[in-house]
Amino acid sequence: MHLDELRTLLDRHARPDWTTAIDGVLISKVDRPDPPAPSMSGTVLAVIAQGAKRLALGDQVYEYGAGQCLVASVDLPVTGEFSQIEPGRPALGFGLTLEPSAIAELLLSAGPGDAPRTGGGAPSGIVVSDASVALLDAVVRMLRLLDEPRDRAVLAPLIKREILWRLITGEQGAAVRQFGLADSSLSHVSRAVRWIREHYAQPFRVEEVARLSGMSVSAFYRNFQAVTAMSPIQFQKQIRLQEARLLLATRPGDVTGVGQRVGYDNPSQFSREYRRQFGTPPSQDATRLRNTARTPAAVLP
Repeated sequence: MHLDELRTLLDRHARPDWTTAIDGVLISKVDRPDPPAPSMSGTVLAVIAQGAKRLALGDQVYEYGAGQCLVASVDLPVTGEFSQIEPGRPALGFGLTLEPSAIAELLLSAGPGDAPRTGGGAPSGIVVSDASVALLDAVVRMLRLLDEPRDRAVLAPLIKREILWRLITGEQGAAVRQFGLADSSLSHVSRAVRWIREHYAQPFRVEEVARLSGMSVSAFYRNFQAVTAMSPIQFQKQIRLQEARLLLATRPGDVTGVGQRVGYDNPSQFSREYRRQFGTPPSQDATRLRNTARTPAAVLP
């Protein structure tokens, strides 16, 4: 019953830009399958009501369909595509942007023993599971508020807290709880991820980033691999190539300049790694990007 109403609400309130009248709540509606598209995952809860989605992170592939949910607790470079789309049956999904401060507040207000203990090891930055009945019920009640503007300001924050609590105490709770703790292994890795994203065009030494994140080199490398499914250098390469693709969409005639701007001194290496990542040389891909209308950026994994 929850999924039936969830599909109806999502289909009725979907917008082209995926936003809604409730801050942080997103709705995806995809009518046709597009080729796999690279993007950043964001930190988000995503629930699929109809259709399915496949998400690749490094060598890991996550697939989830109707009645399942995904939590991305770190903003990671991913490649995603919707599937199981049929005429008259678009892929439909609900998204909620996750904020560490909101999760930390819930953890602090919980009674002793109410929230499961958080382990010391870093969980994967992306986890998939079946959505519980309680979680789906809260999501449906949140979406009902789109038809009840008078109640939104009061009830939306309460239901948002309930959704977060269902995540904290649910199957994916370890990742969500660490996301809200300032001194967790996941938070240390997130600090490193932000630094690499902000300085992606610069060469760096793993030892320096480990020190910035507050971990020993061995712990940093182990936890970074666990969270991102790739090494720090591989992560930097993913960011560089995604940024290059965005730049080429607006500067298709300046392949060499774009390569240099994202950190490649060798044009041949840039072209080779770009083709390995996206399946076509940068000049050809740039032309295709300009001539192809794409789905909005994948803020909803």
